[in-house]
Amino acid sequence: MTGRILIVDDDKGMCEMLQDDLVGRGHSVQWHTRAEDAFSQLMAEPFDTVVTDLKMPGLDGIDFCHRLAENRPDVPVIVITAFGSLDTAIKAIRAGAYDFVTKPIERDMLALVIERALKHRSLQEQVRFLREGREAEGSFEEFVGRSRAMEQLFDQISRIAPAPVPVVISGESGTGKELVARALHRHSGRSGRFIPINCAALPPTLLESELFGHAQGAFTDAKLRRKGLFLEADGGTLFLDEITEIAPELQPKLLRALETGSIRPVGENREVSCDVRLLAATNRDIEAAVNEGDFREDLFFRINVVGLEVPPLRSRGNDILLLAQHFLRRVAERNDRPVKGLSPAAAEKLLAYRWPGNVRELLNAMEHAVALTRFEEIAVQDLPPHIRAYQPPPTMTGGKSPEEMAPLEEVEKEYVQEVLNAVGGNKSTAARILGLGRRTLYRKLEQWGL
Repeated sequence: MTGRILIVDDDKGMCEMLQDDLVGRGHSVQWHTRAEDAFSQLMAEPFDTVVTDLKMPGLDGIDFCHRLAENRPDVPVIVITAFGSLDTAIKAIRAGAYDFVTKPIERDMLALVIERALKHRSLQEQVRFLREGREAEGSFEEFVGRSRAMEQLFDQISRIAPAPVPVVISGESGTGKELVARALHRHSGRSGRFIPINCAALPPTLLESELFGHAQGAFTDAKLRRKGLFLEADGGTLFLDEITEIAPELQPKLLRALETGSIRPVGENREVSCDVRLLAATNRDIEAAVNEGDFREDLFFRINVVGLEVPPLRSRGNDILLLAQHFLRRVAERNDRPVKGLSPAAAEKLLAYRWPGNVRELLNAMEHAVALTRFEEIAVQDLPPHIRAYQPPPTMTGGKSPEEMAPLEEVEKEYVQEVLNAVGGNKSTAARILGLGRRTLYRKLEQWGL
């Protein structure tokens, strides 16, 4: 990340040296040897960060930080202090500085601190943008998001919805697969109802009755005739969530209903015609279920005319903050709390976290934060403990000597296993994250015995 940087140091040679180095890294750089001149320019022109020495004649670095904190709190300040002057660095931080570096200056370290400061400023801008209530820009239906992954999903929904073909919606738990199904139905032009059912929630006998209906007296508790969800969805859409959990003995009956366009209620000999568009969802790898014999191949080909994959939250970038702000507003209004937004530090924590529970987990986290906060702004301490404590995993080679570094195949195997664990074993999703074809991934897993 590059930006517009202002350097303040009474040593002209130091200013020129830092300018040459930072311009070579892609930044736009200006400098002053007097803090008063630098402050005047900052009030007149936009800068992304300031690098200033502390010991200067006239307005020194501490007073300069105070003045910037009062007048330009949006611009992060990095102070340069003598090695070992920790007390001075602490005074600068208390005066409003973002971070500090010590002399003699290590250019790579300064560049790293500047990059962090630029990211911090970008995050502040995003948080300000969200507080102004513009998170709905780029939204689609009930979705909130502007990431490329979601724009692609919105485009696919718009193109697929009018076609009466079956669709399998895949994705991790909590990503919003039912929202996708409802959007497909709304854009389909079908006049009938949208009927959802979770196939994992019922035993096979009850699920068959729910789907196809039953005659009076068909079984012990069948005191009245039941219509069944296929007929209730006639002219509309039937959404089968967790379709891979349908028992093997029920799968042929579902296949026949889809192929013939008619169903046979339990306990009846007659068939009843119905016009139903089927949408199905799963957080399992449905192709793996077919390979393992848990799901019929002919049924898979019948329902998987078109496949849609809902991206996990961690791959949606700043959509995390858009959704967090959206949920904050909704929860705050429902609970009559004066919460307006996130602090930059809390936003940074949300972006760093991996979100294994996806959008559902984010909503839960915002409900937790709104319940705990005593202020108008969500702080880090208001977030759930596991999010506050989360630390991104270190790089595999960071800090290791050459003798300690693992062979490439071992590092690759470990990372593939980590990705598989993160996506709950869904090989299609893992292959997409890894940038591999499914066959390549299967071959590697077989080679490693995973």
